[in-house]
Amino acid sequence: MACVKKRRDRWIIDFYDQHGKRRWKTLPQGTTKKAAKDILMELEDKVNKGIYIPNKRMPAFSEVADMWLKAKRPNIRESTHEQYRGHVENHLKPFFDGILINRIGYDQVEHFIEHCHDNEMNISTLKKILINLGAIMTYAVRRRFIDYNPVRDIEKPKGQSKHDETKDLNILNPSELLTLFDAAPDMKHRTIFMVAATTGLRQGEILGLKWTDIDWFSGQVHVDRTYNHFAFYDPKSVSSRRKVDIPPQAIKQLKEWRLACPPCDLDLVFPNEDGKPMSALNMFNRKFIPALTKAKLRKIRFHDLRHTYA
Repeated sequence: MACVKKRRDRWIIDFYDQHGKRRWKTLPQGTTKKAAKDILMELEDKVNKGIYIPNKRMPAFSEVADMWLKAKRPNIRESTHEQYRGHVENHLKPFFDGILINRIGYDQVEHFIEHCHDNEMNISTLKKILINLGAIMTYAVRRRFIDYNPVRDIEKPKGQSKHDETKDLNILNPSELLTLFDAAPDMKHRTIFMVAATTGLRQGEILGLKWTDIDWFSGQVHVDRTYNHFAFYDPKSVSSRRKVDIPPQAIKQLKEWRLACPPCDLDLVFPNEDGKPMSALNMFNRKFIPALTKAKLRKIRFHDLRHTYA
């Protein structure tokens, strides 16, 4: 039976855990009998819920975060997993370094948000990181390390993301687009740049295109897949699987490239020299950036061509 007893001027809590193993906890000198009883009640509550774990066996936040990342990996895209890992390694682990998972409560999460505000973190980024923090804590609840998720009680940060402000969009005007197309190193990349700027397709969607996806009669492209991190994936959502109109100038460019495109077993519109899907990173660094330089244009992201279309 659980009890509180005094030995050598210090209160000791004596109890049995949910597995029937006897445990005891010596409290710091100066702890009152009432405080000792309150701690005993907390421990008994954890035992009744089956979540009591001795502090020596309680994992740190960083360990639980790694467990969560490993558990998530089979069910999400590689690009999404990398984003989650970046949030964990660059933001969450440094702040909660060395803290046991059961020591992270409402106050600690509030301090983390204040820390991010003090470092002028973008609101959109902070919201995403908090979603991941909440998911980690929910995972800890499922693993019975803790009995509730403190992130659920946090008031989410409000405000507009800087990336949502029109003035921060880095888009090209029609004259600059024509200059970029002319600066492309070859017909294939001229076609890629034109398709991106005139259809709004994402880079992965363009690299995953097959000739059968193009409806020449209706002048549309069917987006049925994307290519990222060396693998084909289905579109992220139902709305991402869509039909997109192709303007006449882009249709004309695609027809010219169709005649020049080398045979490819995968039927890709933009294969590499080996007939395999192109590397997005290589295309950006070795073709897109040099084309911008040649055209004497400012450096932009490839995704900014999608913003230009919009």
